[in-house]
Amino acid sequence: MTPPIAIIGAGPSGLTLGRLLELANISYIIFERDAPPKAGPERTGTLDIHAEDGQLALREAGLMDEFRKIARYDTPTILADSTGKVAITVGGEAADRPEIDRKDLRRLLLDSVPAERVHWNCKIQEVCKDDDGLMSIHFVDGNVESGFRLVVGADGAWSKTRRLITSVKPVYSGYYYLTMGIKKTNPYHPKAAALVGNGTYMVMGGGKQIVCQLLGDGSLFTGIGLSTLPADWDAKAELTDPSAFRERLLQDYFADFAEEQRDLIKHSEGDIYPWPLYDMPLDAFFWKPVPGVTAIGDAAHVSIPSGEGVNIALHDSLQLSQQIVKYGLGGVDQAVAEYEKLMFPRALKHMEAAKVGELLWAKDAPYSFMKAIGVA
Repeated sequence: MTPPIAIIGAGPSGLTLGRLLELANISYIIFERDAPPKAGPERTGTLDIHAEDGQLALREAGLMDEFRKIARYDTPTILADSTGKVAITVGGEAADRPEIDRKDLRRLLLDSVPAERVHWNCKIQEVCKDDDGLMSIHFVDGNVESGFRLVVGADGAWSKTRRLITSVKPVYSGYYYLTMGIKKTNPYHPKAAALVGNGTYMVMGGGKQIVCQLLGDGSLFTGIGLSTLPADWDAKAELTDPSAFRERLLQDYFADFAEEQRDLIKHSEGDIYPWPLYDMPLDAFFWKPVPGVTAIGDAAHVSIPSGEGVNIALHDSLQLSQQIVKYGLGGVDQAVAEYEKLMFPRALKHMEAAKVGELLWAKDAPYSFMKAIGVA
C-alpha cells in the first residue's frame, strides 16, 4: 500500500521527520535525488547543534546518546580581521553548541530509519494534486507515485514542492562561497590546525572571508567567501584548474590579507566547489496553508548561513511530526496549518538574525558585526 506521507529529500530535516514518524508508527517514504552517500571525505563542513531546537529534536528522536558519542564539545569560533588580529573568540565549552560534521549527522539519521524507507536516485519532475484530492509525485524517468495524503518538501532551496504553496523563489544574496579542504597528510596541516584550534576560524574584511573548520577526522574544511561574484558566474568554466584558480584568489582577491591567512588558501587542495548563497525575501515569506503539501528546512525558509539553519530545520521536523501525531492521518491538513502557524515566526526570526550576519561581509568586518551584537 502507498504510505500516507511522502518526504522529498534525505537531508537532516527529511530524515529527522522520517525518524519521528517511525517512532509514532506512521508510515512514510523518503525520495532522494542523489545516490546513497559513500564513505570517505565530503566537501561539507560542520554544524553546531543548539540545545533549544536541534538537540531538542534529536532528543525526541531518541538519538542524543549516539549524537554525544560523535559530537565535539568545546569548539570555539575565532573571528579575526584581515591582518590576522583576533577580534573575539565566542562559544566554547559553556555554550552547549557541540559541533558535528554534516556527513556524520546525516549518517546518524540515516541509520535511525529502516533502509527500505529511503528510495535513492529519485529525481523529481513535479508534485501534483490529483482529481481524487490526493498527491502524486512525477519523476524525471517517467515513473509516477500517487495516493499520498501529504507530501513534505525537504528538498532544499530549489524545492519542487514549494511551487505548490508559493510562487516566491529564493533570491541571490550577493555572497558566494568556494569550498575546498586541507587533508591531515598535507605538510601544512599542523600549522593550519594550530591556527584554527578545536572549532572554526574566520578571517574577514573588505567583503571577503576565509573560513576554516576542524572536522571530525582531523582534516580541515576551507570556505572562501566573496561578495563580488554575480549569480550567473560560470563556475564550471572558471574552476577547471583548481590550482590556477587558487593562485588567482591570492592575487586578485586576497592580496591585502596577511600571509598567514593567505596560506589557508595557498595550501588547500583538491577540487573547488561553488556555493552561491540564496535567501527567501522577508516581505514575501508567508503563504496560506495548501491541503496535501508543506515544506520544512531550506525548502521553506532558506537563508544565508548563520549557524541556525540546521537547527531551525530539525525543529521544523519536530513540530510537524507533533502536529501529525496530534491530529492523526485524517487531519493532516489541520496538522499542516498548525505546524506552519508555529514555523513562520520562528523562521522569520531566524532570517532576520541572518541579515545581521551580513555584517561579517562588511568592509570593516568583524568589528561592525561585533558592534551590532553588543560585544564591541
